[in-house]
Amino acid sequence: MYAIVGGTVHTQTKRGVIEGGTVLVEDGEISAVGEGIEIPDGTTTIDAAGRVVTPGLIDAHSHAGVSEWGEPEDADFNELSDPVTPHVNALDGFHPGDEELAHALSGGVTSVSARMGSGNVIGGIICSMKTSGTLADEMLIREDGMKAAFGENPKRVHGEERDREPCTRPGVAATLRQALMDAEDYLARREHASEGGEPFERDLGMENLSRVIEGDLPLRVHAHRADDIMTVFRIAEEFGVDGLSIEHATEGHLIAEEFAKRDVPAVVGPSLYSGAKYELSNITFETAGILHQAGVTVAIQTDAPILPQEYLNVCVGLAVREGLPEEAALATVTRNPAEILGIADRVGTLESGTDADLVVWNEDPFSLAAKPEHVLVDGDRVAGTGEIEG
Repeated sequence: MYAIVGGTVHTQTKRGVIEGGTVLVEDGEISAVGEGIEIPDGTTTIDAAGRVVTPGLIDAHSHAGVSEWGEPEDADFNELSDPVTPHVNALDGFHPGDEELAHALSGGVTSVSARMGSGNVIGGIICSMKTSGTLADEMLIREDGMKAAFGENPKRVHGEERDREPCTRPGVAATLRQALMDAEDYLARREHASEGGEPFERDLGMENLSRVIEGDLPLRVHAHRADDIMTVFRIAEEFGVDGLSIEHATEGHLIAEEFAKRDVPAVVGPSLYSGAKYELSNITFETAGILHQAGVTVAIQTDAPILPQEYLNVCVGLAVREGLPEEAALATVTRNPAEILGIADRVGTLESGTDADLVVWNEDPFSLAAKPEHVLVDGDRVAGTGEIEG
């Protein structure tokens, strides 16, 4: 049991910021948040006076655990045998020993959405994971979506490198459409067989993709350019896809009103990156702020290991410098990604009954001088250099 006392507690709930507040942690959950909380005997105390207490940070788009830091030969995030691979699952390639996960904890990142890569038009199931643990199954929060990708990556991987479709943007769009049509047909056949009591041969990929059609599994689409994003919107509307997020959204600021009109969230970044390919030519840290001002739900990502996982807070600080309101900054790496990923019942806020994932910072977490002094995941202190009292 821990009591974090005397800090500036950013709850990310309607309670807002509690000055000199206490967070009580018991049995892996937050049991109380507020002022004047009675601390049971035998509780380990963390003095947070003069410190900032936040929920553990969440990176809504990362490859930590599946594209291992410093070990590209172990990268298991692109099954490039086919441009359509909905049958694969990031959980099966998640390595709890990936050093990038230790880096995450050192930067106060306690949860990541571990993504399949963007080499395929449909990449497979992606999973929200804790960054502390020894068994992937125990680190799993939930399967949070189906990865898809538009633009230069699938064109290059399959067209240029493997000389097969898709090799153009229309080819990418057609590949996604065909896969969704196949899933619709599969659902119809399955229902018909069920009604008639007939045998039915299941297909793992179609079972997974059917979950997208049925609204059980959001479609999370890698798209940088505005024209690619609009194509994604068009296809989602054609097939009635309810759950959708745009990942990267590099030119999202150019069509912010289109995001807002459709109520589609944007997972922005990594913006601390050069124009390494044509579709990044309009990259800017202004994107998050412009989308937020338009009323879009925004999360900020590192795309680790593209950017080191521990610098998620730095990316937010740079977005603030370029126009993201300070009062909205913390939400882009706590409450917003939790809501986008469908894990807000467990993480992203400091309130009773949620997982005890939290960080005590030496100062404003988006300052370049900010360091986590205490990092708790599921109530266990797993990182930090601060002192504690018995």
